[in-house]
Parts: sequence; structure tokens; C-alpha cells
Amino acid sequence: MARKKITFIGSGSFGFTRSIVRDIFLYPAFRDCEIALMDIDAENLEISRKICEHIKAEGKFDKAVITATTDLREALKGANGVLSTIECSDDRTTASDVNIPLKYNISLAVADTRGPSAIFRFLRTWPHMVKIVRTIEEVCPNAIFLNYTNPMAMLCRGMQEISDICVTGLCHSVQGTIEQLAEWIDAPLNEVTYLCAGVNHQAHYLKIDWNGKDAYPLIRKAIENPEIYNQEQVRNDMFKHLGYYVTESSGHNSEYVWWYRKRPDLLEKYCTHSTSRHSAGKQRGVSTIAKRKAYREERTAEYLANPVSMERSYEYASDILNAVFGDNRMFEFNGNVRNWGLISNLPQGVCVEVPVVASLSGIKSTHVGSLPPQLALLNSVSAQCEELAVAGCLNGDRDLIYQACYFDPLSATVLSLAEIRSMVDEMFIEHEGWLPMFGI
Repeated sequence: MARKKITFIGSGSFGFTRSIVRDIFLYPAFRDCEIALMDIDAENLEISRKICEHIKAEGKFDKAVITATTDLREALKGANGVLSTIECSDDRTTASDVNIPLKYNISLAVADTRGPSAIFRFLRTWPHMVKIVRTIEEVCPNAIFLNYTNPMAMLCRGMQEISDICVTGLCHSVQGTIEQLAEWIDAPLNEVTYLCAGVNHQAHYLKIDWNGKDAYPLIRKAIENPEIYNQEQVRNDMFKHLGYYVTESSGHNSEYVWWYRKRPDLLEKYCTHSTSRHSAGKQRGVSTIAKRKAYREERTAEYLANPVSMERSYEYASDILNAVFGDNRMFEFNGNVRNWGLISNLPQGVCVEVPVVASLSGIKSTHVGSLPPQLALLNSVSAQCEELAVAGCLNGDRDLIYQACYFDPLSATVLSLAEIRSMVDEMFIEHEGWLPMFGI
């Protein structure tokens, strides 16, 4: 039987590469697989190679093969599975994501998933993602492509528009949040079941059961404890008012809605005290390539000096790959796919995050039905802004980018239409050399 090949693109991503490679090796079907690492940065690539070799040695996965290359085509040739963790930015664009909105009194926590900053992250990432997709079509058209790169929904929506390859997007907010909620009510995680659907970072648990009994009353009781409530102030406030728990952390969610970041007093109340790592302050700091490089080097030295835990992470990737071309054990997860009748009260064709089943036949999305109307309204705003941004990108239509930003909830709460346009114009200027679809 031919050796299975799993390719990591953007393998310089320290956390994802380390966790998922270990998870892959823990499946018997992949003990002799090839892990093909690809990154355009040779130094980052070498860091990833050393980490993977360390995992291989620690786990005694002697039959596995680790390869590393800066050549995309070579990395993808013959791959059964492909993962993307790329980041497309430089110090100028990264700073503009944060500092230009701040100039217009918009304070951001993360700036990578929704809103004008995320739209520009999507635009500058898109040409590189198209190159990956087209190369997959040429050299490994039957591979399953798992995207971890943000902004998740816009990238997946675009890829699923231009290609028929098997692609879905993965985020760990669904499994991470259910683990947190189980801890709050002292429920063993293996006794908790749920149905979760919506859009990426804004999906909600439509149902949470503990041993077949509704767990929501216990969660409502748990957040009456100030120690628990203050861990996730934004999410717990949204839960109290909307009735369902949202998947992504308070810091992210505070950026996506109208309610929390529009005035200094609200920032102080909701976005300063949460223990969510993305809510620890009023404004996200600006990283640089040099800072990120130093961080990776420091963490890598520490990692290589210590034993590797062989405890499986909660990332979905290895389970999906194992289901499709490993031991073919069926696996259900939440994935990002197009809405062809899956959620009946969201627009057709938008990118939604719903239960998906992985098996030997690939991935199959699950019909959810209607969301509660308040959740559908919230999700529809996000999804339709993303539709405008994707259409603007694919058609080179700058007006659609302005319009996508006009309806961003936080931007629209703080700024007038003219002010939003001015802010977006400044972001276009800072992206010189990054946006070929607009001749920039």
C-alpha cells in the first residue's frame, strides 16, 4: 500500500503544526505516513522540520518520513490531505489592521475574522490561496483540503466558489467552548452532546444535553457565579439576552457586534476584565515579523528541550483525515461549507458552519433547518457582509468592498458612511503591492 502523504502549507505556524502532526502520528493508519512541510520562509520551515523530527523521535514513529521544501508543487505532489495555516502580511499591513481603525476610534481585539481589517486580510491572502487551490487541482485533485487560515468564512466561501476540490474550514472554537461549558457545570465531556450551527466564530449551540437532559438550565445557573461570569463577560452577556451560547471567545465577539466596543465606558465594563486572552485590554497590540520570529525561536528551543506529550489535542484535522483515508472511522465535526439548504433562514450559498460527517466518501454536510430568528438575524448580517467582500474580490469591484465595510456592525455604530469610506481608503493605500485584483 502506498505511503499516505499529508502536506502542511505555512508549516511555520508553531502551534498548529506541532499539535496536528503529533495527532496524525497517533493514528495507526498514519504511523508510516509522509509529513510534507512547505513554507516560503526557509527559517520557519527549518523550525517546523526540527519540531516534527522531535515528535517523531519522542513517539518512536520510526516508519514516518518528514520532508521540507519551499516548493509548493513539490510539497503537494501526490498528497492525500492538505492543511493551510498561512499568514499573508508584512509589518505595514499588520499595523494598518489595528492602527487605522483606531485612528477612527474603532478599538479591535483580534482583527482577523470580521470587519474591515479582516476584509483586507482576506484580500491580501486571496491570491496566495488561489495559487494553492490551482496547484491542488493540478497535482493532487482528490486530496481533502483543510483550511485553518483566517478569515475563515471569506476564504472558504471564495475557494468553494472557484473550485470543486474537497475543501472545508476548521476552527477549534466549537470544541473548545463545549469543553469550557462542561467544566462550568462539572459534567464529564464524554457525557455532553450538542448541536451547533451558524457562521464561523458566530455559531451557537442550539442544543446542549448532559446524558440526554437539557444542560442549558445548569449553564444559566453557573454564570450567576461572578468568577465564571467574568471569564467570558461578552459571551455571557450575549447568552443572557439571546438565549443561546456562542462559540467564539469574548474578545472576538466584542468586535463582531454593535454592543460592546463603541464607547470607552463599555470597553471598560465588558472588554477589560475577561480572562479570555483576546479581551485582556482595550486594544490589540501590533506584532511585527521580528517579534513573531523571536517568539517562535524561544518556544521552539523550549519545546525541543522537553519530552513531547502524547496526549491528543482537540483539533479536528487528524480525525477527519483518518476518516477519509486512514482507517475510515466515520467522524462528525463542525466545518465551513456553502449553505445549500443547510440552514433554511440564512441566505443560500453563503458560508456557514454546520455539522459535517467525514468518511471514506469524503465530507457530507448536515441539514440543520431554521435557526432561532434572533440568531439568524445576527448571522445574516455577518454572512452578507462577507458575501459582498468575496464578490468584490472576485470581480475586482472596489465599491463592493466599501459596501461590505459600511454594514460591519462595529464600524457602522462608531462611524458615518463617509468616515467608513475614508478609513477604507487609507487601508487600500497601506496595501500597495498586495491587491492585484484592484491593480494595487
